[in-house]
Amino acid sequence: MSAPVDISHWWEKWFESRDQVARDRIIEHYSPLVKFVAGRVGAGLPSSVDSGDLVSAGVFGLIDAVERFDPERGVKFETFAVPRIRGAVFDGLRSLDWVPRSVRSRAREVEAAFSELEAKFGRAPTDEEIAGHLKISATEFQKWLVAIASTTVGPLDRALVAGAEPRSLAGETPDSPSAVVEESEVRRLVRQEVRRLPEREKLVMSLYYDEGLTLAEIGSVLGVTESRVSQIHTKAVLHLRARLAASGIS
Repeated sequence: MSAPVDISHWWEKWFESRDQVARDRIIEHYSPLVKFVAGRVGAGLPSSVDSGDLVSAGVFGLIDAVERFDPERGVKFETFAVPRIRGAVFDGLRSLDWVPRSVRSRAREVEAAFSELEAKFGRAPTDEEIAGHLKISATEFQKWLVAIASTTVGPLDRALVAGAEPRSLAGETPDSPSAVVEESEVRRLVRQEVRRLPEREKLVMSLYYDEGLTLAEIGSVLGVTESRVSQIHTKAVLHLRARLAASGIS
């Protein structure tokens, strides 16, 4: 039985002649990366979202990464590929349009509450203050956050991931240099606003987007449940959306 060919062999053939067999072998080799990324994105989504659909969408991102990869840039392929796979999964989610209107409406209400209360108090509002503004109980507000969690996966998520493909917060790919510059400015503003979040929200965002921890792993670090981490993450994303909207970015 012959020994398996090292992946570097297929990369060499791909770079030399754009050999399609080599490309297919590379895609096959890195396919577990697609399952990993799709699994992370899908972790907080309703069971009605088919994980297979996320993986299928992610494969397009992997193919794009293989075809665009340039080792001369000095970046590992995995580092280069992950943002593109994530972006393809997000595109697939948007095409499914699976979030109920009632949940989207609640997300907008919470964003508006953040904006109004932050302007009123000059600081980030507490959960109790937001709940009071929405005329619901604190317990009900936490239930809202659980439901809204599924709406926080999208272009803003991309803006927080270093190395992601240029995108507007509406999800379109910029098609001009000025649009790419604008997207870079959005990314800078998002990072700036993350630094202004309350400490617990900022820590969750850092552990999730910068350190790559799962929600369950963050829960272990903070000593809280995965569900509670999801609520904190959701609140942070809605908070960011509200602040960016106040800056004229939607």
